[in-house]
Amino acid sequence: MDKIYQEIMEDELNRAYTERGVPPLFKAPKEATMAIIGQAPGRKAEETQLFWNDPSGDRLREWMGLTREQFYESNKIAQLPMDFYYLGKAKTGDVPPRKEFAPKWHPRIIDELPNLKTILLIGNYSQKHYLKKTRQRNLTETVRHYEDYLPEFFPLVHPSPLNQRWLKINPWFEEEVIPVLRKLVQEEILEIDN
Repeated sequence: MDKIYQEIMEDELNRAYTERGVPPLFKAPKEATMAIIGQAPGRKAEETQLFWNDPSGDRLREWMGLTREQFYESNKIAQLPMDFYYLGKAKTGDVPPRKEFAPKWHPRIIDELPNLKTILLIGNYSQKHYLKKTRQRNLTETVRHYEDYLPEFFPLVHPSPLNQRWLKINPWFEEEVIPVLRKLVQEEILEIDN
């Protein structure tokens, strides 16, 4: 993993970040049984070098049934955003992850995770990349049919506060999907038999 980390830093596409002293933000412990693949680190995540270190992360941890300490200290969770760098602000939200980034680095990193059982696919970018033609007609339907992708993938809506309206008009998500996610987290990360 150290070799891959070094190669990411030396990659021409990432040179500007490396020259500014910005390291790639991902976590891939060999013991990981679950990976979280979201969009890309936000500004605060880059500054603090902590994934999901914002209100979205608070909600994600709540959905997973994990404390902040469990989330950050567990070696059972890999963090592989679709891009390992904060790319800046766009008109609405952050700049999307670079299209060539995940295809280049994710397979090599995932190959180094022999215990990986489930990948949480958070939001459209990760679902488009990993589910390809098996996705439903939109994100809502893909998430609604999450069972079709288990145990390898678990598609989720992004936990951003901007999705409050989506959560309100789709109460089935927190009523039906979140309990399944929590059970999976208990089994794979907390190792609690249900």
